[in-house]
Amino acid sequence: MKRILVIEDEKNLSRFIELELTYEGYEIGQAYDGREGLDLALNQEWDIILLDLMLPSLSGLEVCRRIRQVKATPILMITARDSVMDRVSGLDSGADDYIIKPFAIEELLARLRAVFRRSENEAQLSHQTSFSYRDLVVKKESRQVLKGDREIEVTKREYDLLLAFMENQNIVLTREVLLNKVWGYDTEVETNVVDVYVRYLRNKIDGPGDDSYIQTVRGTGYVMRS
Repeated sequence: MKRILVIEDEKNLSRFIELELTYEGYEIGQAYDGREGLDLALNQEWDIILLDLMLPSLSGLEVCRRIRQVKATPILMITARDSVMDRVSGLDSGADDYIIKPFAIEELLARLRAVFRRSENEAQLSHQTSFSYRDLVVKKESRQVLKGDREIEVTKREYDLLLAFMENQNIVLTREVLLNKVWGYDTEVETNVVDVYVRYLRNKIDGPGDDSYIQTVRGTGYVMRS
């Protein structure tokens, strides 16, 4: 049975979520302010955390950031605000997805299923020992990068960035997502560092006149597309 922690200060909404998710077979824990929610999140194991953006004592964004410093538990942010900056702030602080109040229970269930699928896919990828794309091969156990029969020397950061692309082929990755995957949720570096390291990688893996392994998606980020 999957365990879900609901951190929501609106008790009627929290109770509604609890009843619906319990009916669907989930085990539910509840907290009504940021500090209590953070304590439960850090000291117990959960399969996902539903986290309200606006909380007393400690904001949802701060709770999310502090969880991300020590745990990778999936977080679905709940917000009553329908602005781009609120959604971006939630995702940048480490949330995996968001849902806007008021929402139908069917939408919440669908988003939970989507987050669980991504988590399961990531778990499977963590057990995969090598990835290939065109004539490029990345071996996780030895941290080797091979192009054909030639080994390419890369730094740790370049390797982590390349692995992120290899693990997410055909998925457009934003600079913010890459920053979180490679540098960590609590990093203070700017997103343009991603562009710098993509350029480093291209200089090492791309051949003269060949199409780049890592394609730029203008205004969004990058993709390794087969």
